[in-house]
Amino acid sequence: MRGVGQLSELEPGGRACVLEIQGDMGRRLQDLGLIKGTEVICLQRSPLGDPAAFRIRGAVIALRCEDSSCVRVCCYDR
Repeated sequence: MRGVGQLSELEPGGRACVLEIQGDMGRRLQDLGLIKGTEVICLQRSPLGDPAAFRIRGAVIALRCEDSSCVRVCCYDR
């Protein structure tokens, strides 16, 4: 994925910058460090694809696809 999309679409090894958080999980995701301008790296996905592990502000956080789809990101080129 390139350009603007959802965090849930980020492939392992991909990097992105948070643009905004939508939905009911917004406050909880902000508490985890997902705020506008934060760099996020997708480290890996579980064998069935959900959840995925992301490096956020130096911490590794596992997010379900349902939750990570609430985060709009701008992806960087590899």
